[in-house]
Amino acid sequence: MSRLTPPRRVVTGHTPGGVSVVLSDGPVPVSRELPADGVAFHEIWNTTGAPARILAAEPSEPTEQSLAVPPPPSGTKIRINEFRPGHLDARGLQSPVHRTASIDYGIVLEGSITLILDDSEVTLHAGDVVVQRGTDHAWANRGDVPAKVVFILVDGEFDDSLATSLPGGLSGLMRS
Repeated sequence: MSRLTPPRRVVTGHTPGGVSVVLSDGPVPVSRELPADGVAFHEIWNTTGAPARILAAEPSEPTEQSLAVPPPPSGTKIRINEFRPGHLDARGLQSPVHRTASIDYGIVLEGSITLILDDSEVTLHAGDVVVQRGTDHAWANRGDVPAKVVFILVDGEFDDSLATSLPGGLSGLMRS
């Protein structure tokens, strides 16, 4: 997999006097690639807790932690995933089937990506948005150009009646 260019990230904040300023402007500091899967993750930002605490400047880089799919408890995460073509497994999937206790907004920036659910598939194209609500799912780039998708993940909690209706309950839930 060729090295992908991390997106630019601009972070704003405040001076001690409360003046709005740009704190950083440059490539995202954390990008990870899984070459065998043909996927790159560009970690943009995350928050821990709600409401999100707004400080003049962050005490540390919030994206410098392990690569975890779900956001932190009561938190959020934004990342850009790049899915390269030609990396499908025998089932035609590029990612493992997984479920998280989160609401995920996926916005396709470039290319096409197929969302695989238990009973159906839907192919999303540039400009399409999916609202992924805690379902078992996987992804596959079945095209011939890279697909770039921005994901905004918001921590969630399964309603008890839904959790008990899921095959296997929440035993297979991905956790931070």
